[in-house]
Amino acid sequence: MNFRFQDRSEAGRLLALKLKHYEGRSDVVVLAVPRGGVPVGFEVAGSLCAPMDVFVVRKLGMPGHEEFALGAIASGGVSFLNEKAIEKLRVSREVIEAVMARERLELDRQERIYRKYDRAIDVKDQTVVLVDDGLATGASMQAAVRAVRQRRPARIVVAVPVAAPDTCIDLAREVDEFVCVQTPDPFFAVGTWYDDFSQIGDEEVRALLEQATRFQQVIPA
Repeated sequence: MNFRFQDRSEAGRLLALKLKHYEGRSDVVVLAVPRGGVPVGFEVAGSLCAPMDVFVVRKLGMPGHEEFALGAIASGGVSFLNEKAIEKLRVSREVIEAVMARERLELDRQERIYRKYDRAIDVKDQTVVLVDDGLATGASMQAAVRAVRQRRPARIVVAVPVAAPDTCIDLAREVDEFVCVQTPDPFFAVGTWYDDFSQIGDEEVRALLEQATRFQQVIPA
């Protein structure tokens, strides 16, 4: 039976229950997709006693219909394009390049604001749990998976509270484990499944990242 989450924090707590097999492990890192994935990732990281960082991904929205993803870009210069959608909608390469240029500026801005002078967590040989507040087309998460894989983790887990059924199938083929609380059909949009889906600001992201530093479990040598 499908239901609505009260907010992203409740969604994160319910998602964390499905990830309990990673609790207390020293090789687990939670990477949250800002901004909406950060409150969800905060709850997951706290439950697992795992370090948390952001992994910046920007959706390439269709001009005039930004909610429709033509693809996405992620940290490290990785991009993912939905070629079928681009061809079907006859979107020119000039338009795609313009959208990518704009989103790269925002990606760089978020990297600077969220981390300031901090370095990104090293995920080499780690189990990476990639978290967002939900997946519609999955374009942003596709880009995130490709970018994280370049950093040579031991294992990639995608974890979300809610996702479209077809997107779950597509992503499950690309990662070591896919975890989702519910996959409603029809799906509509991510925000449909939240009572409170208000926008998350940069300051809230920074505050949650600072609070999350206390989650990392110290394992005796």
